[in-house]
Amino acid sequence: MILDIFSRYVVGWTLATRECSSVAQALIDETCRRHGIAPDQLTLHADRGAPMTSKPVAFLLADLAVTKSHSRPYVSDDNPFSEAQFKTLKYRPDFPPRCGSEEHARAHCRDFFPWYNKEHRHSGIGFFTAHDVHYGLAEAKQAARAQVMQAAFHAHPERFPHGMPAPPPLPHAVWINKPVDAGAALAEPADQRALSRAQAGDAEASKLLVLAAPSGNSFIELAQ
Repeated sequence: MILDIFSRYVVGWTLATRECSSVAQALIDETCRRHGIAPDQLTLHADRGAPMTSKPVAFLLADLAVTKSHSRPYVSDDNPFSEAQFKTLKYRPDFPPRCGSEEHARAHCRDFFPWYNKEHRHSGIGFFTAHDVHYGLAEAKQAARAQVMQAAFHAHPERFPHGMPAPPPLPHAVWINKPVDAGAALAEPADQRALSRAQAGDAEASKLLVLAAPSGNSFIELAQ
């Protein structure tokens, strides 16, 4: 699965029966090229599995000028964004208790990921869809929500004892492990830099990806 941790948008996914560093290498390379990732734009955070810590993947990331990041040793839930995504996948009512074949599992994913990107609303991004945030649609929709709330307040202020309601805020920066001392992080977080560039008009710059590379004889399905 390829996840933009800022927008929660699943950019691409694949399903395979085994792990292999060469396939992880090919997946990262192809994904970066398809999405036009510029040098020093992407931070790739992954677990410490053999494919993602292999030398071929490390050399590839160096060639692509992609910053490498790994989960802390012996911490199995060090990436809350991917953990939340997998929980959503597994807790949906239509998640099969057992897949009869690889194609069965692939068919389920083809149904799940469009729903996850375009219909599922995330509490961490103001109850917008990942698609809205990833493609810069959330701010306009948030303003429209605020107008509806203001109209309701002016029509029936007695229904709002806490004053004028407001929609949940949109995220401005996302961290996996935020430094305790803000002074220790002098550099602006990569996802904040991406947001700043996106607000300046660079749509591609908003794509901060976290890649979890599968392997085996598989293929990449890119979200539309």
